[in-house]
Amino acid sequence: MIRIAHRWAPACLALAFVAGTTAAAAAQTEAPPSAFPKDTELNGPHVLTEKKVRLSKDGNNVVRSGPGNTFAIVGVYSKGSEFLVIAKRDEWYNVRLSDTNTAWIHSSLCEEFDDMSDLEFRPNPKLFSRIGSFALTAYLAGYAFDEKSNSLAFGGRVGYYLFDFVEVEGSVGFTHVVRPAEIVESLFGLTLEEEEFYMLYYAMNLTWKVLPGRQLVPFATVGAGSSIMQGETELSINYGLGTDFFIKKSTAVRFEFRNYQFDSGVSETRNDNMNFEFSVGLTYLL
Repeated sequence: MIRIAHRWAPACLALAFVAGTTAAAAAQTEAPPSAFPKDTELNGPHVLTEKKVRLSKDGNNVVRSGPGNTFAIVGVYSKGSEFLVIAKRDEWYNVRLSDTNTAWIHSSLCEEFDDMSDLEFRPNPKLFSRIGSFALTAYLAGYAFDEKSNSLAFGGRVGYYLFDFVEVEGSVGFTHVVRPAEIVESLFGLTLEEEEFYMLYYAMNLTWKVLPGRQLVPFATVGAGSSIMQGETELSINYGLGTDFFIKKSTAVRFEFRNYQFDSGVSETRNDNMNFEFSVGLTYLL
């Protein structure tokens, strides 16, 4: 008996080793229960919002493949069904039906849990009304006096929105003009003269906003004022184009091009000046 037990001992040890190895491998491949909780959906949809709608009409409520009655019907649901909202377009809600399917529901068939205005799909949407707001602008500019000299200018503007698309504005600017030497005809013949002087200019303008209330607002402007230089005051008109780019609700970067037109000089030497100004400024709304 002792000899038989001794003969089978190696086989028993081998079987025990194989069983132990198999159990260890199974233990390594089996994830602990806490690694993947039951309420976690692997590879589930990425939901950008937790806002929902609930079907509120009795009977069968139709959902469609697109935001319109001409799109195909993709499902019929009963009153009380709830859906996560992905987006909103006009009177239609884009909702999630399952992990892989979406559809559109008309607003007349459901009720909102939350405000959905921030989900509205509109290109360059109108953010808010600016009626009654004051606009303060500080700017730097390049100024070309009579198209013959270039100088640095700076100034400020104060505007008031009568309507979303109409702004009245007062502006003032300052620059140091250096004109190159040129031949000037006078009573005593021809002379070669160079001009250097400081100039203060101001104006009142009416500005029309093309896309009022949006982030990018092009505009056209026209107005009248005066330019003070060399002890003389010259009446001027100005007109131009520009755009406001709102980086915040109350802060905008303003790009603008204007032409200030006025006469200058004395007696026979007076001429009509075209004075170009390109400015970049920062606007703050109050």
